[in-house]
Parts: sequence; C-alpha cells; structure tokens
Amino acid sequence: MSKILKLVFVAILTISTLNADTALQNIIDDKKLVLGTSGNMTPMTRAIDGGKDAVGFDIDLARSMAETMGVDLEIKVLPFEKLIPALQNGDIDVIISNMTITPKRNTQVAFVGPYLTSGKCLITKKPDLASAKKADLNKASNKMVVLKGTTDEDFLRKGLPNVEAVLVTTQEEAIALVRDLKVSAMLSEYPICKAIITNNPNDKFISVFSKLTYEPIGIAIAPENTHLINWTQNFLVRANKLGLLKLIGEKWFK
Repeated sequence: MSKILKLVFVAILTISTLNADTALQNIIDDKKLVLGTSGNMTPMTRAIDGGKDAVGFDIDLARSMAETMGVDLEIKVLPFEKLIPALQNGDIDVIISNMTITPKRNTQVAFVGPYLTSGKCLITKKPDLASAKKADLNKASNKMVVLKGTTDEDFLRKGLPNVEAVLVTTQEEAIALVRDLKVSAMLSEYPICKAIITNNPNDKFISVFSKLTYEPIGIAIAPENTHLINWTQNFLVRANKLGLLKLIGEKWFK
C-alpha cells in the first residue's frame, strides 16, 4: 500500500508540474502579449486601420505592459460580448477594454484593478432631459442608445426599465442617433461622454454625469493564470505609484 501511495503521489506531482501555470512564461517565450479589446469606446479604445490596430487609454496601458515584459503587443479587436469567450478559449491573454468589474463577469474571469473608476452619464441634445430627475427619465417616451453587451445596457434595462433601449455595436452609430434626434440620449460612462463632447463641438451635446453607479474598470485575465495575474497586480501598483496612469490619462482625457 505504501508503494502504491508513493506512485500515486509521484503521478499527481508530475501532472501538477505539467499543468502548472505557464501563461506568463509562454508570453515571454513567444515575445508577444495578445490583447483583446472592443475598439469602440473612444477615448478608452478605438479601432483604426480597418480594425487591425487600435489606439486609446487602454491600448497605451497594454503597450506599457508589453514593454515592461519585454515583448511585442498584438491587438485583436473583437465585439465586446465576444471578449470574455475569447479569453476563456485562450485566444487572447488579457482584456483591456473599458470593462467594468461586475460580480457576474467575475464568476467567469479574474480581474486586476481597478485602474480607473467612473460612473454613468448621458449625452443628449435636449436641455429638459439634461435637468430631469430619474423618475422623469424613466418614461416610455424616452429612447436611449447603448452599446450592446455593456454594463450600460444592463443599467438601462434594470435602472430605467420603462425607457426603450436601442442597441448598437459602434460608438459612431450611437452618436449619430443622438445627433439626428432619433433617440433622446446615449447612456455611457464619464470618460466616453467627455470625449464625445470634446470631439464633436458643433453638435452642442449636453452631458449629464451621475454618481448613482460605481464603475470600477479592470483588466480581465483567465483565472487559472495566477502568475500573470500576480505580475499584472504588481505592474498596476508600480504604474500608479510612478505616475504612469496619470500621464496616460492626461494624454487621452486632457
């Protein structure tokens, strides 16, 4: 029996060694960090070159991670709702895409952060809507556009259930609907609302910021990749202490 137990122990130890977390080492060996991002949330992440590349706060943060690792950054622009499945399948190493840390998402992936906190806001061209209280906003006569698969959609359906939700996949579609008064407003998050107003001065958009929600934005990593999670935690601490996050923020949020 003693010999059998020893053999079982050796087998378990061998399997454990073979299945040990190698995600970070694979990134180092391959000299490539694969980022998943939606590319449709300016100034956090915006696709360019037909979706082959991206720019924004999140992209600069990912590039800093890759540079610190001593590897290249490969960017995969995917629909927001496909990011977590891609991470679970091992198609990407990390998600940095203005992704709010929610309890539901946290059952699927691990999160490092938050590296930024925000709250919900509205972009509208209607002054009366900008000054309305929540009860006045929650009317069937109001139509609001949100990006599909985001916490904005969840908040709209649960927080303003009487409002008609219009779902789109790109920020440009949402802005156009507000510009043409085909919807009452766009529901998004503060950095995005701020960028929309800055980048579209002739549209005379009005932004309404709400502190009714707490939006912690984090980096998503597959939960089994403990070494990569630990490395990213330490990276964010240093990035914050050394002022890197502040510098990137000043670049994109002015």
